[in-house]
Amino acid sequence: MTTSTHHLKTLEQRLLWLSHWMIHNANHLRPKEDAIKVGGHQASSASMVSIMTALYFSALRPEDRVAVKPHASPVFHAIQYLMGNQTRERMENFRGYGGVQSYPSRTKDIDDVDFSTGSVGLGVAITSFASLIQDYITAKPWGSDAPAGRMVALVGDAELDEGNVYEALQEGWKNDLRNCWWIIDYNRQSLDGIVREGLFERVEKIFDAFGWDVVRVKHGALQRAAFKEPGGERLRDWIDRCPNAEYSALTYMGGAVWRKRLLDDMGDQGDVTALIERRSDEELADLMENLGGNCVATMAEAFARIDHDRPTCFLAYTIKGWGTPIAGHKDNHGGLMTKAQMAEWQAHMGVPEGQEWDPFAGVEDRAALQSFLSCAPFFARYPRRFRDARIDVPRIGFSSDREISTQTAFGKILDDLAKGGSDLAARIVTTSPDVTGTTSLGPWVNRRKLFARHELADAFIEHRIPSTAKWEFSPTGQHIELGIAEMNLFLLLGAAGLSHSLWGKRLIPIGTVYDPFVHRGLDALNYACYQDARFMIVGTPSGVTLAPEGGAHQSIGTPLTGMAQDGLAAFEPAFSDELAVIMEWAFDYMQRDGEGDPDERTWLRDETGGSVYLRLTTKPLEQPVKRVDDAFRQGAIDGAYWLRKPGPNCSVVIAYQGAVADEAIAAAGMVGEHRRDIGVLAVTSADRLNAGWTAAQRERARGNGEARSHIERLFADLPPGCSLVTVLDGHPATLAWLGSVAGHRTIAHGVEHFGQTGSIGDLYRHFRIDRTALVKSVSRLTEGPLI
Repeated sequence: MTTSTHHLKTLEQRLLWLSHWMIHNANHLRPKEDAIKVGGHQASSASMVSIMTALYFSALRPEDRVAVKPHASPVFHAIQYLMGNQTRERMENFRGYGGVQSYPSRTKDIDDVDFSTGSVGLGVAITSFASLIQDYITAKPWGSDAPAGRMVALVGDAELDEGNVYEALQEGWKNDLRNCWWIIDYNRQSLDGIVREGLFERVEKIFDAFGWDVVRVKHGALQRAAFKEPGGERLRDWIDRCPNAEYSALTYMGGAVWRKRLLDDMGDQGDVTALIERRSDEELADLMENLGGNCVATMAEAFARIDHDRPTCFLAYTIKGWGTPIAGHKDNHGGLMTKAQMAEWQAHMGVPEGQEWDPFAGVEDRAALQSFLSCAPFFARYPRRFRDARIDVPRIGFSSDREISTQTAFGKILDDLAKGGSDLAARIVTTSPDVTGTTSLGPWVNRRKLFARHELADAFIEHRIPSTAKWEFSPTGQHIELGIAEMNLFLLLGAAGLSHSLWGKRLIPIGTVYDPFVHRGLDALNYACYQDARFMIVGTPSGVTLAPEGGAHQSIGTPLTGMAQDGLAAFEPAFSDELAVIMEWAFDYMQRDGEGDPDERTWLRDETGGSVYLRLTTKPLEQPVKRVDDAFRQGAIDGAYWLRKPGPNCSVVIAYQGAVADEAIAAAGMVGEHRRDIGVLAVTSADRLNAGWTAAQRERARGNGEARSHIERLFADLPPGCSLVTVLDGHPATLAWLGSVAGHRTIAHGVEHFGQTGSIGDLYRHFRIDRTALVKSVSRLTEGPLI
């Protein structure tokens, strides 16, 4: 055994102990306030410990990035604790408030998490998109000096059941993926049972079909040495043919049962029998459990042999619960060692009582091991997070068209940016899942081209065939075209939205998608926000306003999603000047990373920044006259402003959001013939209004009686008897809460059911979001007919 291998083996055992002790402490020793099991996945951690030891202390370099399998979180934290990057206090509080997280988190953990994981499969797929973004950045003049490394995913074999993994594989193939490793912990056990036989064959074929190299790491050093002994080939054949469930059961039962079974199946009183009998029960168990993924030396060798940048899949055979008393048991996914088992195992691991948290307990030559650790390349630069300066945002103009939709205005704003030479325009990267043209990105793409690592001419241009789309691919291109997979869209936005931290080069990512299909990628959207990635997502066209397309293309609940999603500021402007103001603010907001107190004007946490969601439509609206007042601009950002300010005797306010602005304005005009002082509230962001209101309430509960939110100040002068009628092309609950702000009676209009094909007028009347329905609601609230 080489010195390096000796140290890796020592580290492997230390990480196995520390990860399991952390879980044991949380479940059996730490005081509990309730009877709920803390959990921690001891078995899933054990299967990964050899792989992660070899990876972190042999293969990785500082520029490499890793997405750790969620259930291997304890091993990751143990690695960081061993290196002095994690505290004992937080380790002792594993899965507790303020302790290390259940699954690695960029935003919640203090150690160096590259990609948050937890929603199974997404941490795998994001590495391929991170590799694509890395190529995008290094192809640009301003990014050529960015650090470039391998994007590595540690994958549980059960994660391969997730469909988004295969969507990512296909997108990687289309975009010439490179510098990406996926290391599969092939322990053949999932939460509910044993993985189906022959999965590895399917896995290899799939990866091969998408251009990946597949490295099967099945046998460890002990097994390979035994195979060279007389009778060794027969042992190898038996291992290769043994069903997954049988291998797991025999592992759990141990060396004596292994001996009986092997002798029963292969014993010939000759070479095979001699091979088995030369080993004690303990040695035989060690041999049979020495699969490739549980052999740190074998894994280090497998990693070291890769000398190219092709995407590589390591299929590492492991035993779930390896090295522990619960190894192999089919119930061990959520199982825990008992106190008795842990006490016995502690003695086996050579950890003295009272030294359980000592990173180097039981290590004979601490100085030598610490010297080895000091030379580990991956930890040579720590922490490994970068920063990039904020980019100045130029003043965003807006279309002067008398009638225009917000979707068209969005395209024109981007086209104006594309014409200019601002630093902001240079850092914008757009992307869309095969709806680039129909979401108004076409003009931007025509000017800024599509990204590819190699030039690819547009055949239509070469053959002089007229077309509005110019599909030229170039390393200088600023649009990444995706296939029809919304999960991929949000994973790419997540990777691009972390560029300032991962590579020290800030991107301004903008993605467009049909608004109803935001929900198809909702898991990945939530995942990207949880990482604190920064991007703009434009959902367009939206609502039943997309009338002829029918219910499958008409969104209902997306405004509520925008309100509920943490890390995402949602807007639904009606007019192009609102959109211009919001986009100008959003480009700056996406770059903020400050700390400190909320803005006491709104009680929103704007200084921390976040991502932005724009819900737009294809319906042209007559635009207001040019507005330059600060109240309009600030109100559009804060979430609402008075389009028609209510008078002192106001009896009703009509509040609208988005495309139904014309219906609300028309209804107000009809009501105004009979009722004086009517108000019209233009809501641009129910999300920000609601967030500010709830934040102000919390502040008042803390003792600050003067705290008032933006919506509270807007409603401050409304008479107590005033009523509200709210309307939007979306779920009515989006605005229904406005009545609770000051206790005003409210009727909320919106869409609660799937739509159908028809004209806009037909569907507005059907769902009662038209002007006539609004006037009738005003009549009910004011106790008198108006029409």
